[in-house]
Amino acid sequence: MPETTPSVDLDAYFRRIGWDGPLRADTATLRGLHLAHARAIPFENLEALRLRAPSLAPDDLMAKLVHSRRGGYCHEQNLLFSYVLEALGFQVTRLAARVILGADRIGSRPRGHMILLVTAVDEPRPYLADVGYGAAGALLEAVPLVTGTELHDAGRRHRFVHAPHDGPLELWVLEAYDQAGGDWVAQYAFTLEPFELCDFEVFNWEVSTNPHSPFTRRLFAQRTTSERHLLLDGRLLVETGADGTVRKRELAGDAEVRRVLDADFGIAAPDAVTL
Repeated sequence: MPETTPSVDLDAYFRRIGWDGPLRADTATLRGLHLAHARAIPFENLEALRLRAPSLAPDDLMAKLVHSRRGGYCHEQNLLFSYVLEALGFQVTRLAARVILGADRIGSRPRGHMILLVTAVDEPRPYLADVGYGAAGALLEAVPLVTGTELHDAGRRHRFVHAPHDGPLELWVLEAYDQAGGDWVAQYAFTLEPFELCDFEVFNWEVSTNPHSPFTRRLFAQRTTSERHLLLDGRLLVETGADGTVRKRELAGDAEVRRVLDADFGIAAPDAVTL
């Protein structure tokens, strides 16, 4: 990573996420910023649909995620969030996780999802932050990195468990409680090995240009509000209520997809993208 944190327009970022609270490097501010970001900036892969790797340059992250009606995926969102946290005085370590939701085993998925290990001034134990996962099982607030207890973040329930593996480092797994299924569901697995910006540049290029990547093959957009979580998977719109109820419907075509992206997700899809 750069020796100094890149300069970002904090005032513009705070306006984008609707944050007017404290700006201390403490756990309350961390959790508040995390929730505000998660509810304000949608998840989307529109650049990957054109086989283009979205830029991770700080100015480009600000232009796309803050100054435009766009969103992004994990590398964009968590990198921008890490710069904001570092500017406020938090200590941030960037980690790489394997998304294992729906996988039969941990080793069947590559590492490539960016997450953040964050230390605040008022708490010696680190917190896990992740504003770039997007899914219904995503963290809404940063949570302490501990096992043996259930964690609550803005109405969602999570926990960490350790999984057996052959490596020298402990393998952590984030699980989310599925209200509809009444069970804990693994989301992603990670160790505490730090990763550098050059690593994420490779991960970012791979997920957005490899023809075998799901992100290059169909649209994914997600947004969370206080009342619901929305997922657009291709043309299937899935709405999950705060109580766990799920409603689905198929969108008719490109025009309706664009209308839904604009009205419900807050995303202005470029004309050049085929949906």
